[in-house]
Formats: sequence, structure tokens, C-alpha cells
Amino acid sequence: MQNLKFSITDTAKAIEPAAVNDMLAEAREALHTVESGTGAGSDYTGWVSLPSQITQEQIDAINAAAAQLQNHCEIVVTVGIGGSYLGAKAVIEALADTFAPYRTDTGRTKILFAGQNIGQDYLFELSRLLRDKKFGIIVISKSGTTTEPAIAFRILRDQLEQQVGKEEAAKRIVAVTDPSHGALRTMAEKEGYTTFDIPGNVGGRFSVLTPVGLLPIAVAGYDIKALVDGARAMEQITASTEYATNPSLEYAATRNALYRAGKKIEILVNFNPKLHYFGEWWKQLYGESEGKDGKGIFPASVDFSTDLHSMGQWIQDGERTIFETVISVENPNHEMFIPTDDENLDGLNYIAGRPVDHVNKMAEIGTRIAHVDGNVPNLRITIPALQEEYLGQLIYFFEKACGISGYLLGVNPFNQPGVEGYKRNMFALLGKPGYEDKTAEIKAKI
Repeated sequence: MQNLKFSITDTAKAIEPAAVNDMLAEAREALHTVESGTGAGSDYTGWVSLPSQITQEQIDAINAAAAQLQNHCEIVVTVGIGGSYLGAKAVIEALADTFAPYRTDTGRTKILFAGQNIGQDYLFELSRLLRDKKFGIIVISKSGTTTEPAIAFRILRDQLEQQVGKEEAAKRIVAVTDPSHGALRTMAEKEGYTTFDIPGNVGGRFSVLTPVGLLPIAVAGYDIKALVDGARAMEQITASTEYATNPSLEYAATRNALYRAGKKIEILVNFNPKLHYFGEWWKQLYGESEGKDGKGIFPASVDFSTDLHSMGQWIQDGERTIFETVISVENPNHEMFIPTDDENLDGLNYIAGRPVDHVNKMAEIGTRIAHVDGNVPNLRITIPALQEEYLGQLIYFFEKACGISGYLLGVNPFNQPGVEGYKRNMFALLGKPGYEDKTAEIKAKI
């Protein structure tokens, strides 16, 4: 197995290499805090050693449940929000045939998502699609009472029971939830659903390598053992205390050196459209982990070259408070060459016969040079291909760096107190029991 590579070569105009090296002692201390579980939020650092603790027996159990759903369902709807869906969505989208939803010959069970919004039209259209389909549900929630997924699950469960009966529906529902407590655990035991545990010491945004992410990925037909093996390899690599051998340590230190130099916004860049949802997962991971106590790098993401024709102007010439982290994929999974045209009206014969990916790579290099020349520092992550083992490496690389970076910022990387604000207001406006005393106060602000 090859390994992920990381480079800070294109940051020299913004920070001296010495600025990163000066942070070594501080970064090593943050790494030790993550590894030892002695910092703020340490009750939620179970993800640190998770890859090496996943057993073949656990993988086999997940694959068996996935096979059961595949055998009975054309479509499986994964119900969850935030970390309960973004990790699985990121991996599946990176590995999937982009146009599989429009094909009937893939032989794969299709994975759809619900509970990540409260869109009435979205749920209506999903429900309409499922009316004449054999479908099942993976419902993911520690509590079972988070509003968005709870609404979606109630609607879809009711529809499934009406279409196939309660007994058959129970065979097509898998609950991923708290090992012993909560509304979903109670319901699952009462109805006889297959269940998997969400480890109590792993927060949602770090949960993609638990059944939260592994089960939907397995149902979609991908190799979860290879995904875990990649993460396990990166777990070992990122235990090192040396920059030269620990890419997560170097990434965390560099982005914090840039932050202290006035670079307040990080843009995650990809040149492969299959990585769009990886950017969405990354935004939650870093935004929810670091944005607190009046601190934190603002995480944004773009898909190049698409967004070079929309956001490119701002990135090139806008306020110089940004830096970019570029994910580069060395090898595409397929070949396609640009044909020759005798008339050459579009003027493309100068690249005829070359792979499309060669043009994409030149666009990537040209963009990085232009942006660095425009005083946008660039960090670069390279993975060999969009394959399970390398995505596993990338996931763990970012998770470990996130923990280190949060402690370098001086925040608790594993809580999310700000997320509760909108919920309290929404519950008061909806008249949820226990929030009546807040209703008048909230309505007065409308």
C-alpha cells in the first residue's frame, strides 16, 4: 500500500519554514494530549485508536447486515444528520459511478439519504420514489430524538410498514445507536431491529469508521476492510512526533502558523468532482471542532476547475486572509483521450491524443502557481487514487490533525456548544414540552 503525501512547499511567501519548526514543541505536546486522552473533551477521543481496535469479527458482522439489506432492497435510505451521514456520503460519492442513479445495470443497492434536512418537498419526492420500490432503512442517531432524522425516520418507517407490513419492515430496518440508552435503542429492542452500537467515546463527526459510516458504505458495495486498513496504516504513521514522518502533525502546525500570521480562512480544494462531499465532511469536522471561544479558522471548500469560473476571481485577487489545502489524486480509475478533429474549430488539436486527466493536472499546477503568486499559501495532500484504502488514510489524517489543531488553538475540539442555540429557539417556537417559558421571549425577537 502506498501512503498519502503532504507538502508545505508553497507556503514560504506567507510563513518562513522556521515558523512551522518553532511550533514543533507545542505541536508535539498537542499530539501527546490527543494520544493520551488527557485534554479537554478526552471522553470523546475513542476514535484515536479505533482503526487498530476494529476486529475482523466486527467487519464480518457489518458485512452480513449489509448483505441482508442488499438481498431485500433496491434502495436503502440512510437516515441521519451531520456526522451521522456526511462521512458515509463522502466515501460513497468518491467511489461511486457518478451516473449510477441513471443506470439499471450496476447491480448495486442504491444508497439515498434523509434526515439531513427538514425539506418537505425533499421528503415528499423521496417518499414518492419509494412507493413502488423495495426499500430499507438505516437509521443513525445516538438518542433517536434529534429533530431532523427523527421526522424522516417516522415518515419512512410508517411508509415501509404500510407497504410491506410491520414484521417485514422490521427485517429491513437497521438501527445504529447508543449501546444501552435512548429512544431509538428502546424502539429497536421493542420492534426487533438489527442494531449496531455507536461507541460512547466517539463523537458524530469522528464516527465514519464506526458502523455509522461503515454500514452504509458496505451496503453500497465497497470494501470496508480496505477502508479500515488504510486508516490503521495512518494511525501508525501519525503517532510519530517528527514532522518528517507525521503528516497530520505537520498539517496541524502549518495551518496554525498560517492562522497566527493572519490567514483566517482555509479553502479545501479538489480537482476531482468525486471529492465534493469529502469537502462537506471536512467542513463539519473542522468547523464544529475549532469554531468556538471566538477562535477558529473558517473552513470552506471548492471544486476546481468548476469554481475557478465562479470563486476563482475572489481567491486570486480578494482579501489576503485565505490559504488553500489542495487534495490531489495521482491516478484516475479510467482512461479517456481527447480526439483529433480535422477542422479544429475549437482549437484543441494541440492537446489531441492526451488523456483528459493530463489537462486536469496541468490546470491544477497552473492554478497553484497562480494562487501562490497571488499570495495565497498552498498546502498539498496527494493520494494515489480514489480507492478505499487511500480514503481511509485521508479520513484518519484529517481526524488526527483536527485533534492536534484544536489543542493548538486552545479550544476543546470535541464539544459543540454552539449547535444547541438554534435547537432551543426552534423547540420554543414549536411548543415542545419543557420550552414553554422561552416561547414568548423568542417570538418577541421575530
